[in-house]
Amino acid sequence: MWIVVTLVATVFQTVRTAAQGRLRDALSVNAAGFVRYVVGAPLALAASLAIFTIGGQELPSIPTRFWFIVALAGVAQIVGTIALITAFDQRDFAIGTVYSKTEVIQVAVFSAVLVGEPLRPMGWVASMVVLLGVIRLAVPAGTPLKSILRLGDRAAIAGVIAGGGFALAATGIRWASTSLGDGPAIARAVLTLAAMNTVQTVVNALWLAAREPTSFRTLATLWRRTLPVGILSVAGSAAWAIAMSLESAAKVRTLGQAELLLAFVISHRWLREHHRAGELVASGLVLVGIIGVTVLG
Repeated sequence: MWIVVTLVATVFQTVRTAAQGRLRDALSVNAAGFVRYVVGAPLALAASLAIFTIGGQELPSIPTRFWFIVALAGVAQIVGTIALITAFDQRDFAIGTVYSKTEVIQVAVFSAVLVGEPLRPMGWVASMVVLLGVIRLAVPAGTPLKSILRLGDRAAIAGVIAGGGFALAATGIRWASTSLGDGPAIARAVLTLAAMNTVQTVVNALWLAAREPTSFRTLATLWRRTLPVGILSVAGSAAWAIAMSLESAAKVRTLGQAELLLAFVISHRWLREHHRAGELVASGLVLVGIIGVTVLG
């Protein structure tokens, strides 16, 4: 079940990213991110209300650490998004993507240290295969390796921070969900998502009020364009949260790299774009690594 839910989350994320990209002509990065949270929080809260009142599901005992974890995960996701855009600005999209994809390894480490869910030895090997495939896909043909491994530059620092932010967010969702006991995964996931989205809405709203107060007026004007992005975001976030309530964050986030393969399929089948043999080999590495983590991790 977790495999199906993760793939559904990947599709939602891909479509949401495309829709959100169309808002960049009118909104800043922070304002576009705010759309995700301000729409997602009410929907997640409404879903929680339906599950625990109308649905009759018993509300789990919520430990104090739950609130700390969701706050950390929510802020980490915001920081990761900002850092990723910073990496893009410092160098370019491909290089920023390379560094951010260290998330594959970072989430495995955080899962082992924070949640006590390490991958098996072959799972670690397979996650490295995924990382190598992602790097090969992200690096343009002919780019010297030494130009990628400039670990002292700002793009490197920002990209690794982005990967760490996303890894912490994924691990935090898993950790928070499992802290709620062994109730139904959907109930724990929706409650976790509602809490995290609420934290993110407050934090992002305070940031916009302090740094970009005119964004609120723009958002109000563009609400018809932003609403689909918000709905897609909460649907994707809910699917990620459910998947990570069912399985370790390391496995879920590694399988989520199937997004890259989905992009290639869309590009080839629908857009009739052609790709180099090296890109196909790299895609094969990603696929092999994903299967390895899923089966052997």
